[in-house]
Amino acid sequence: MKRRTLLQAAGSAALIPGFALADDKYPSKAITWICPYAAGGNADIRSRQVAKVMSSLLGQPIIIDNKAGAGGNIGTEAIARGKPDGYTLGMGNLAPLSVNHALFKKLNFDPFNDLTPIMLIEKGPLVLMVRNESPYKTLKDLVAAAKAAPGKIIYASGGIGGSHHLSGSLFEHAVGVDMIHAPYKSGSAAANDLMGGQVDFMFEQMYAAMPSIKAGRLRALGITSKARSPLLPDLATMAEQGFPAVEVLNWQGLVGPKNMPADLVKLLNTVGNKALQDADLRQKITGQGNDVGGGTPEAFAALIKAEAPRWGKVVRDAKIEPE
Repeated sequence: MKRRTLLQAAGSAALIPGFALADDKYPSKAITWICPYAAGGNADIRSRQVAKVMSSLLGQPIIIDNKAGAGGNIGTEAIARGKPDGYTLGMGNLAPLSVNHALFKKLNFDPFNDLTPIMLIEKGPLVLMVRNESPYKTLKDLVAAAKAAPGKIIYASGGIGGSHHLSGSLFEHAVGVDMIHAPYKSGSAAANDLMGGQVDFMFEQMYAAMPSIKAGRLRALGITSKARSPLLPDLATMAEQGFPAVEVLNWQGLVGPKNMPADLVKLLNTVGNKALQDADLRQKITGQGNDVGGGTPEAFAALIKAEAPRWGKVVRDAKIEPE
């Protein structure tokens, strides 16, 4: 069910120097921020956190509008269908922007031409986890078990085509033996069955994995970033353990409809970058093991386009199909 939450602006608009928009009254009303995932998830929470700071800078409310479904496609299409006037923005994620073009036979939007990338917000690794009581104490143990019993080891995910699944598929291919993929309706449901022993391992985003790791319910065997995480400094990367291909960063950023005026994109990019300098917001991002984004619209657009062929190949090679 669609859920709307109003984030009220904190005071008058802050001065953003260096801009002279054709419409010098922007923003003169509330802005809608579409989140293509359900309330309560990481994309929703981060949308609200960033929108709150940007709202205070712009001096207008930002309404979070959750339009979940179809692997992020429904909400992303709604962003693409908006007017390019700066009053319809949204959260753009790895799956709908760089994966779903290969996963779904038909999309009602073109992720490369129907959206305007504005700014990367964050990117973060996943961790390969087993239950604490698992006989697999190291990644080497897990690989040996998979090779000894092809088609027997089960890995869970929060759904087909998401970062959990794609990481598992990359790992399966890198190990070179068949494994069984068990998709769940959410990452939390998958993690619950992992702790219960119904599956053998899963890749999970750090923000969701850390509480169970700290509590001793799950044990991390590897991390998908290029470098180790300061939150888990003793955890070796997948590359360090012989699997350099299993490098995955789940990312998300601010996007708008196509044909947004360049000066408006520049303004929103400046405001967004300024928001990411907020100490509290930065701590919320880095405290979950993610890197703070920022940068130019061009850099974000380049990331989207660079990731697309890589994940398209993974989807095709593994013959992944949507549910």
